[in-house]
Order: sequence, then C-alpha cells, then structure tokens
Amino acid sequence: MSEISRSLPGLFPDELEQLVVSWGEPAYRGRQIFRWIQRDGVLDPSGMTDLPSQLRDRLESRRSEEVRRLRSIDGLTSKLLLQLHDGQQIEVVEMKTAPADEGGRKTICVSTQAGCAMGCVFCVTGQFGFARNLEAGEIVEQVLRFNMPREPVSNVVFMGMGEPLANYDETLRAIRLLTHPDGLRLGARRITLSTSGLVPQMRRLADEGLQIGLAVSLHAARDELRSSLMPVNRRWPIAEVIAAADHYVARTGRRVSFEYTLMAGVNDSDEQAGDLAGLLHGRLCHVNLIPLNPSEDASLHASNTQRALAFEARLRHAGIAATIRVNRGRDILAACGQLRLSEKKRREHVLPLPLGEGC
Repeated sequence: MSEISRSLPGLFPDELEQLVVSWGEPAYRGRQIFRWIQRDGVLDPSGMTDLPSQLRDRLESRRSEEVRRLRSIDGLTSKLLLQLHDGQQIEVVEMKTAPADEGGRKTICVSTQAGCAMGCVFCVTGQFGFARNLEAGEIVEQVLRFNMPREPVSNVVFMGMGEPLANYDETLRAIRLLTHPDGLRLGARRITLSTSGLVPQMRRLADEGLQIGLAVSLHAARDELRSSLMPVNRRWPIAEVIAAADHYVARTGRRVSFEYTLMAGVNDSDEQAGDLAGLLHGRLCHVNLIPLNPSEDASLHASNTQRALAFEARLRHAGIAATIRVNRGRDILAACGQLRLSEKKRREHVLPLPLGEGC
C-alpha cells in the first residue's frame, strides 16, 4: 500500500504501518496514527503532534465537513449534517439518556449510505434515492465526531440513512474498527445494526462471530401490507425474514428486535397486533413500537397514544416483549433524512432553520 486508498479512519493499524513503511517511516508510526484517530478522535493530521511534520503533511486529510449541527431544547439530542468529499450529504444523530454531568448512555446513530434504494414509503431518506455506499472511514468518522474525553460514546446504532447490509463489507469493517482494542474499544453488544430484511446478508452476519444486536424493520405481519410499505418484501417475504432472524438467534444466542412503525389506520389495529403476536409467538425477540415521524406523505400519520398503548398491551398479553419508543429530537428534525431534506429546501427556497439550538 504505497498510497492512501481510503480515508484514514477506515484503516487498521497494520494497514497504516504498511503505508508509513512504504514512505520510509518506522512501522510504529502507523499505530501512533491509529490511536490519534480512533482513540483520541483527531481527524486532522496537523494535530498529531508527536509525528514528524513531513509525515503529517503527507497524510491526506479527506474529512467530511459540517454543514449544520443542531441541538434539541432539552440538550439530550444533537443532529449533524455532514458533507462528504464528493458533495454527498449524510446525517448522524447523538442521543443521550441524561445530561453530561449525570452520566447515562450516549448513543450515536450512523448512516451507511448516501441516500437509500429500499424505497420504504414512510422514510424520508428514500425520497433522495440512492447515491452511493459509504466507505468504512466515513462511517467511523461519524462516531468520532461525537466522542469526547469526558463524555465518551457508549453505544452505536446503524439506523441512519441507508441499508447497512446493502453495504455489507464496509459496514462490517466499520464495526471491527469501532471495536478494535487500540481504538474506541466499543463492546460488540453495545452495537446494533438495523436492516429492512436482506435475508442472505442477515444469514451471513449470523455467521460472522460477532455479538452485535440485530434489529429487523418489520412494520407489518402480512406480506400484502408489508410489500406495499417496503418493496424489499417482494424479494424476501416475511417468512424468509423471520427464518433468517431465527438463524441469527440460533448462531449468536442474542435476542432480535423487530421494529414496527405505528401508522394510523394502516398497521395499528387490534387485529394486526394479534397477527404480529402470532407471527412472533415463542421466539426470542422484542418489539420496538415506533410512532411514525413526520414524512412527506401527507396520507400517513402516527397512531395516537391511546392506540399505541392498546397495540402494546395486546402484544404483552400474548407474551411478546414490547415497548413504545420515545421519539427524541423532533424539534431538530432528528428522524432519518429530515434535516437533509430541510437543508435542501432551505437552499432552494430560503426557508428558516428548524426549531432547536444551532451550534
């Protein structure tokens, strides 16, 4: 490796060693660079103060640029819009369970693609179409931008823009970088990957020997409805998705989460709750019920609180573990794709900033 073939945060220590040795530097410089980036979060080589100046100058700094960073009024959620080196824009969200001085978890929700090709009708990101896969370093950098010495990242969820398993190799590389013992050293159990149900990749992931959590976007218990909401279901219907999830449980021993976005009059009836309970009966799983975030489709609305609670109660009565997710950061457009869409509209029509504190 005589030249840098990918961004610095996407390289492992041995690859950085090969790079610097090819430049006539001692191998240990590679591990220094890795620690600067992955442990200390220094993305600009000029800040790597124990490296020779000529080496710092030679290290290419192909970083993304911040377009906008917003913070929710309660201070627990932040959203960052990043522009990549080729002009593509992605989003990353920080979610905290408590203020910095009270401890608690700090979860970063990362994107794996610029845009998305899955075409789910309720997802804002899908409106942009698919531009490209992100390189592992572009994924890792999203986490590093929120990792602070006094407030380190505790969890990472691959639930941002894009389908992680459609960018399989780079997503797995990013996970292995985030869990590297010389870097952030995140525990695999503190990482969760969400998929719309790409069955072959789900089965492949089960055999990777990783202990990451798996979340499957389900949103319906019958194929006809799920296919109308998620075109991917026409390729891999519910039975195949559930079988792949069962394989994941068998191989890893870990409970699978099923994500179910509640849409008023679409998938939130008592009968549909019963269908879902029947589908998941006897399985090691948990259901995350998610009130629909605002989308561009005016025909879709979130279920009201009473209906969501009734749906949850029906599942619990049937012995299915279920919780209603608290949607954080509505005041800063924290749902996937919303800030990018807002920025696009603002540039085109000079719209005001969303609520929340810009920073």
